[in-house]
Amino acid sequence: EMCIRDRVRMEGDALGAIRRQYAEVLSKTHLRTLLGDENRNASMIVEADGIVLDYSRQKLNAETLSELQRLVEERKIFERIEGMFRGDKINFTEGRSVLHVALRAETGDRIVVEGHDVVADVHDVLHKIEAFSKQVRSGDIKGHSGKALRNVVSIGIGGSYLGIEFVYEALRHAPQVSDRVQGRVLRFLANVDPADFYRATEGLDPEETLVIIISKTFTTAETMLNAKTVREWLLSHYRGKGVTEADQQNAVLAAHIAAVSTNLEATKSFGINTSRVFGFWDWVGGRFSVCSAVGVLPLSLVLGYETVAEFLSGARAIDRHFLQTRKLTQNIPLLLGLIGFYNNGVQGIPARAILPYSQALLRFPAHIQQLDMESNGKRVAHDGHIITDNTGVLNFGEPGTNGQHSFYQLLHQGRVVAAEFIGYARPQKAVSLEGEQVSNHDELMSNFFAQPDALALGKTREQLVAEKCPEALIPHKEFPGDRPSLSLLFDQLTPYTAGQLLAIYEHRTAVEGFLWDINSFDQFGVELGKVLAKDVRGFLANNQAAAAQPNFGNLSFNSSTRALLTKSVSYTHLTLPTIYSV
Repeated sequence: EMCIRDRVRMEGDALGAIRRQYAEVLSKTHLRTLLGDENRNASMIVEADGIVLDYSRQKLNAETLSELQRLVEERKIFERIEGMFRGDKINFTEGRSVLHVALRAETGDRIVVEGHDVVADVHDVLHKIEAFSKQVRSGDIKGHSGKALRNVVSIGIGGSYLGIEFVYEALRHAPQVSDRVQGRVLRFLANVDPADFYRATEGLDPEETLVIIISKTFTTAETMLNAKTVREWLLSHYRGKGVTEADQQNAVLAAHIAAVSTNLEATKSFGINTSRVFGFWDWVGGRFSVCSAVGVLPLSLVLGYETVAEFLSGARAIDRHFLQTRKLTQNIPLLLGLIGFYNNGVQGIPARAILPYSQALLRFPAHIQQLDMESNGKRVAHDGHIITDNTGVLNFGEPGTNGQHSFYQLLHQGRVVAAEFIGYARPQKAVSLEGEQVSNHDELMSNFFAQPDALALGKTREQLVAEKCPEALIPHKEFPGDRPSLSLLFDQLTPYTAGQLLAIYEHRTAVEGFLWDINSFDQFGVELGKVLAKDVRGFLANNQAAAAQPNFGNLSFNSSTRALLTKSVSYTHLTLPTIYSV
């Protein structure tokens, strides 16, 4: 009964009509049939700013699209989009604006929040980053010993890491950009696991390394422990060079550490020169922050500021397309949001695979995993009632064709997963071998074009019989098809198109949240585990020395957790070789 009431409350006329039409018509219509209508297919190919979106392999028809348009009107989606761009406090649980679009606004654009033009603030920080990064790259700013700063170690976690790594990997081999990267290294230290510290610093000369600590409050537990570890790594190296006086050590830290933070008092106490602290604002959520100093600073130091400016330009172009394109069937982020909502909320498909046919996008699925699942992994609507339908979608992915040899078996013959293919007509680097029928990139793209049809059309019993397949194998070799997918095709992966891709998925995430009437911009679900970890930390601190029985003190754990902690402490007291200690 509660489920019915909730649905009536949420749905309105349009969603009810969409669900009825799916149940009565489209659930019984195979994609083979839908793809046989050439006029329908042509109507579901959209082009905008060099991007082609093909969503003809979705279980949609003209009537569904008409009802989706009505749903957009009922849910006031464009009013919500305008509110976001205007700086309305759409993060209603925390009373904040959501203005990642301001991070790539042009000079002269104005977004006024509480009487203040935030775009001017953004460009002040961008100018500061541009000047600093160019001085580092030119050698005008050096390390303490006078060596050029060729290496950057970026310390941050979650939104202070995943988006930056996606962009770095996407662009470091792009045309023109690879020359700018030459001789420079960007490493990431995110996990508090000590192995990550060793991986991030392995082979680096501390005298040639600039460390960037990314933490808005400068209190994030994992980030600050990693920051202290790297600070000691720097000081330990210089102590070995005879730098022992406090003033000299302070000079080492000032030369080798920068920060992205709003806590100037804490950064100064840590030893960071105030001129090397780059700010951002509470209207920038971590997972939406790659276009802020969080991403712009490390990326500018390694890829060059001009690369990042092109990236921001691509994101800005999609921002404008998203805001200004009122026709549903022409607005790419809006379409992706509606399709995602439809696949999950109407068809009941709980997962989607992000499948970039570009090895350079190897970290894009991980970024979208956080962007989407931290944003829309919610169950409470704006007015506080519990949504009984599933909202957030499970996101996962891997570049093609690697993924084909990993989990595509499940996509084809296991459970239904909505697939999103991302491809590029031209490679970043071309390889063509004499005597081969096609180039390496064409081989890759052959799979990009074939897989959506394989998922949609499948393979029938009749086809297998015609191929003289043994009767006993027919059930095993039959593919049901009818698996929905969409394809995004770009010309080439460049800074501009990487910016476009990021903004498309950021806005898709917002649209799905608007449709569910949830807050996509808080993350209270991240906090509970951190709180409980404090008690565990206290227990571990009390049990550093070997003892017959662990000391739980006044700490209260359930019996299962107590058993695991007891066993863990018994292991940690074994004598193990120390590889390296700072």
